[in-house]
Amino acid sequence: MLNNKTILITGGTGSFGQQCTETILKRYKPKKLIIFSRDEMKQYHMSKKFNQKCIRYFIGDVRDYKRLCRAFSGVDIIIHAAALKIVPSAEYNPFEIVKTNVIGAENIIDAALQSNVKKIIALSTDKAADPINLYGATKLCSEKMFIAANNYSKDKKTKFSVVRYGNVVGSRGSVIPFFRECAEKGVIPITHPDMTRFWITLPQSVDFVLGCMEQMHGGEIFIPKISSMKITDLVKTIAPNCKQKVIGIRPGEKLHETLISKHDGPSTIEYKDKYVIYSKVAFGNIFELGKTTQKKKFLDLNFEGYHSNNNTKWLTVANLKKIIKDEKL
Repeated sequence: MLNNKTILITGGTGSFGQQCTETILKRYKPKKLIIFSRDEMKQYHMSKKFNQKCIRYFIGDVRDYKRLCRAFSGVDIIIHAAALKIVPSAEYNPFEIVKTNVIGAENIIDAALQSNVKKIIALSTDKAADPINLYGATKLCSEKMFIAANNYSKDKKTKFSVVRYGNVVGSRGSVIPFFRECAEKGVIPITHPDMTRFWITLPQSVDFVLGCMEQMHGGEIFIPKISSMKITDLVKTIAPNCKQKVIGIRPGEKLHETLISKHDGPSTIEYKDKYVIYSKVAFGNIFELGKTTQKKKFLDLNFEGYHSNNNTKWLTVANLKKIIKDEKL
């Protein structure tokens, strides 16, 4: 799928970008693999680890349309992972997160169409489903922009799709390092004892994105079937001997996260390992979508949503301990 292709990863120096780079280099022989990000120091350190001849390190910001056009020249496939993600920072700096997550998405769409890129898959988050914070709202907006972009690409045949998943075990923003720091003081702050979250590992997220890249027709939102875990069980795994102090749910937080809202049920098809939301506004690829969905049934009107507390898959303390050991977290 990626052999002899030119691939670009926005936000390529982040946790996902580095794992994705490692996976692509192990499995495929790309013509070029371009790491696009705005942090020269992170690129410098990453180049010490990945210095193959096919790798290119391209400094730029998704807010800069002209720079994106230059970077996208000759690119076949884009994985869009760049985003501002910290919920409290977004609430305090709303215009900055809009510039990156929304206007940046528009720039990527326009530059990709201008450069005749073949496929773009954008990474999203469970916080985009029924959002209550600005970060989630910007990612929902970004999702809709990428899906609707298929309407503009009929002549150019550029395809846009989205992948939406939950918290990533071992990512740079993971709560695990924070809990370890707190464990040194003997007390772990938790927001609510009933709180649950979706969890996925970095390798799982990369595998899922690359699989969806191969399957996409354009216009889909792909959602993996992943495990949930109670925040109290996460604490038991990281710091079993520490006290837990309930500090209350912070502004912008939910008690339970959502990957599919009940409103999206009638547009969603369930598969063995994932759900796929087929947008009704992605007219650009309606015939391809029709071929995909004609033998499948959409979820019925009684679907209550895919939430972290009504999940059928749960991550146990033993499971997480094994993941931490295997991933060397």
